[in-house]
Amino acid sequence: MSKKVVEVKTLKVGKYVILDGEASKIKSIQTSSPGKHGAAKARVEAVGIFDNQKRSLVKPVDAKCDVPIIDKRVAQVLALMGKEVQLMDIESYETFELPIPDELKDDIVEGVEVDYIEALGKQKIMRVK
Repeated sequence: MSKKVVEVKTLKVGKYVILDGEASKIKSIQTSSPGKHGAAKARVEAVGIFDNQKRSLVKPVDAKCDVPIIDKRVAQVLALMGKEVQLMDIESYETFELPIPDELKDDIVEGVEVDYIEALGKQKIMRVK
């Protein structure tokens, strides 16, 4: 579980945040100005990386939140097995299986290299090189 703690005001669109225990990519951030007795608040809208669910977060801008440490890696396709694919990491030579994303099923063939990400103990194929 690799994550770090940052303040809400340091978050940017396109970066990642942990919402409801899931790593999510930030789609929009709105901040409201402080009131007479309150602090400025931020509303963060994000979409889960692994489950594509929309999530939102409303907190004061000086509050803390968790940010996942995303590990982007390259792997080579060893074998196609129905809806899954067997991959070998280029650096560590570790082999593992991942489901094939619907948008990439036509592009993935044996021997091709793919980019995948690893966050919070989960992995997902992102694109074909």
